[in-house]
Amino acid sequence: YEIGSVLFIMATHRSLMTTTDQSDHKEKEKDDEMLVEDKKKLLAKDRWSIFLLLILYTLQGIPIGLAGSIPMVLQAKKVGYRQQAVFSFVSWPFSVKLLWAPVVDAIYSRSFGRRKSWLIPVQYLIGGIMIVMSYYINSIIGEEGDAPNIFVLTSLFFLLFVCAATQDIAVDGWAITMLSRESVGHLSTCNSIGQTVGYFMGYTVFLAFESKEFCNTYLRSEPQDYGIVDLPTFLFFWGVVFITVTTLVMIFKREKREVYSEVKQTISSAYMQLWSILKLRPVQSYAIFLLTAKVGLAAAENVTGLKLVEAGLPREKIGLIALPMVPVQILLPLFISRIITGPRPMDIFIKGFPFRHAMGIVFAVFVWWTSVVSKETDGEFPLYYYIVIIILFLIHQVATYSMFVGTMSFNAQISDPAIGGTYMTLLNTMSNLGGTWSGTVALWLVDVLSFKDCEGVSDLSLDCDTMAELEACKAAGGHCETHLDGYYVEIIICFILGVAWYLWQHNRIKKLQNLDKSNWHIHHHT
Repeated sequence: YEIGSVLFIMATHRSLMTTTDQSDHKEKEKDDEMLVEDKKKLLAKDRWSIFLLLILYTLQGIPIGLAGSIPMVLQAKKVGYRQQAVFSFVSWPFSVKLLWAPVVDAIYSRSFGRRKSWLIPVQYLIGGIMIVMSYYINSIIGEEGDAPNIFVLTSLFFLLFVCAATQDIAVDGWAITMLSRESVGHLSTCNSIGQTVGYFMGYTVFLAFESKEFCNTYLRSEPQDYGIVDLPTFLFFWGVVFITVTTLVMIFKREKREVYSEVKQTISSAYMQLWSILKLRPVQSYAIFLLTAKVGLAAAENVTGLKLVEAGLPREKIGLIALPMVPVQILLPLFISRIITGPRPMDIFIKGFPFRHAMGIVFAVFVWWTSVVSKETDGEFPLYYYIVIIILFLIHQVATYSMFVGTMSFNAQISDPAIGGTYMTLLNTMSNLGGTWSGTVALWLVDVLSFKDCEGVSDLSLDCDTMAELEACKAAGGHCETHLDGYYVEIIICFILGVAWYLWQHNRIKKLQNLDKSNWHIHHHT
């Protein structure tokens, strides 16, 4: 009887436990369903804001992509690399936007909206500049063999980039309040996808649709002597789009109320924070690292694309090669960021640099091979050529994004949480500036290190360094001959500098990475 009682009690307990487990499981499933439902409601609530952010970031990428395609157009016009270096200054505003970011954040109209006070005027300005440029761009860029007006072209695109960088500051700030707290994580996704799509439209789509060869081969039944779009039409269309979208945003989108602070205090405190960060010894050492990290990569990454066009590869083909890179550029950072989670993100930077650095020599060989293939095939590049170039670019992208994600992760780790936004922006600015200044110098030095002369003429004073000298040589009945290409000289110089930099800095960055995080914080030194 006692044994039976015990068995009955145990069976009852097991039944109760099973019932309880089933009940808990059902409650968990119910909670999960409610969580999924809440996320769907939240996403539905923010979907129009996310859609607007995607549009704004896409518009931001249009002038950036177009500025990336202009050097290809100039290269086809035999513009010298000194002129290319001058035009490269258009990208500098995104590298130094921190200089006026506190002003954008602090000066505004409360009635109009803190972010719209800057977003609306600069987007109208971008649209207006693009429309005005559409009427004069052919004469500026050079018609019927005329030399391009590089100064005017650079000035106009520089102004576009100043406006685009200011728009970026305003949109980043607005996104934080536009999205709900639970959805603010979508900001980086909107930024990445929007800018990538915009750049793709301004670079790849423009180069393809502007090319008569591409349009005649893939889009037309009857060949024509021109592409589907030209630069004036492209500028005018997107200028109208900018103005239309800006008007709709101004009328229909309202900002949420924010807690405003005094303007003078906000501006002064922001600049004082920057100065306080720059006084930290670890930051000074890291700044030297960031500002010099891309010196050894400058020639390969800023000149190679132009040299491929010079070697005979059609510029629209280079644009189309970027097409398979778009999903890679979006997904690769996400994949790498999962791998490097941990306290030593710069380890992947140190491992990735030699591969990215070695690609400089590979690219130089590839440029030489391109000229050989172009002559052998009369400019009709075979399929295996494009397979090789895509593989090389993919390898380069893996190394590039490994270094990029490692740097961004390290910047996030060392930033003082008390002023995280300002700290991160400063470090990212120095990283961008390291690539910008070295790229401009690399372009400038190509002609300086090249040795060309005008052959077939009696006047030995004629040279071939600039487009004007090239035209003078042709007018005299001669032709320009390159005896030493400065690109290959730069590749060797950059390779040596890259090796020296790696030996100098790779142990230093390890020491900086091993520092206690408090050494990077302002309060630790006050």
